[in-house]
Amino acid sequence: MSPSPPRPTLSDRLQREWLTGGPLAAALLPLSALYRALLALRRLAYSLGLKRVETLPVPVIVVGNWIVGGAGKTPTTLALLSLLQARGLKAGVISRGYGRDGDDVHLLSRESTAAQAGDEPLLIHLRAGVPVAVGRDRVAAARALLAAEPGLQLLVSDDGLQHWRLPRDLSLLVFDERGLGNGRVLPAGPLRQPPTAPTAQELVVYNAPRPSTPLPGFVGTRQLAGAVPLADWWAGRAADLAPLQALCGLPGLVAVAGIAQPRRFFDMLASLGVQAAPLPLADHADFSTLPWPADAAGVLLTEKDAVKLPPDRVGTMPVWVVTLDFAPGAGFAAALDLHLQRLFPSLWIND
Repeated sequence: MSPSPPRPTLSDRLQREWLTGGPLAAALLPLSALYRALLALRRLAYSLGLKRVETLPVPVIVVGNWIVGGAGKTPTTLALLSLLQARGLKAGVISRGYGRDGDDVHLLSRESTAAQAGDEPLLIHLRAGVPVAVGRDRVAAARALLAAEPGLQLLVSDDGLQHWRLPRDLSLLVFDERGLGNGRVLPAGPLRQPPTAPTAQELVVYNAPRPSTPLPGFVGTRQLAGAVPLADWWAGRAADLAPLQALCGLPGLVAVAGIAQPRRFFDMLASLGVQAAPLPLADHADFSTLPWPADAAGVLLTEKDAVKLPPDRVGTMPVWVVTLDFAPGAGFAAALDLHLQRLFPSLWIND
């Protein structure tokens, strides 16, 4: 007799109702009203000059989302950095560094750990090869990064839409399949702020097969780029589809994902014919212990998980890092160019 599935927790139920509505979400509407009021007071404080938006000597692009949980900010940030590099712009990244130890500013290096930097900033630093600073105060992180890297022309903030002290010249609003959920703000819904029409300085990107809100935007495409052994990934070698295709039909594989939406990873592997037992972990799982069974034939990881696993941690277990390619959608590059020409009037943009 097979074991009964675990009973859904209160958190599971609430997250379902964040998408569809329900009595639990409705019961939290008074707290949502309070949250909205506090947001309105904060905005009023900025508009009256009681709080101020700081100034920085270079433009800032913020990549963020209204909905809690991973909507695809990191892949969008990586795609944006690639476009900026192709246009000859030297960009750096600032981030809160969720899940790291401490709140002070930390300038990343190849010796930085996920505990010092946060998994997503470390992934961005290793994958894009750009200067990165993390800190709870993103303005302080920005100033520290600019002091350390005076040649930077532009800063990209990985998250920070609600960090209103941070100036921004362009914002990328990223949505996944969840769209606006039930349309309510926390805690009765998943939204960090009430939805509004995008301004002229905001671009909407859908990390989903189709638009998931009424907002006009660019529909991105995501696909697995390939796989690379963990040690080779740490050495900076690129992933390739051939190793991933060679794993098709191999029994005993385990796919591990400590990301906000692990099902996406498992489904993309299955679509390529890779049969691996799914092992979902909590978002930002720290891998203090290795989660897979010792008799696994091999392990497939996301890059976000790989940054927390130096090769010497896995022993003789075959571990492959599976990388993701994300393109922000047709027309996005042209729309970005218009904003870059506004921010850098002397910059010649090549199509």
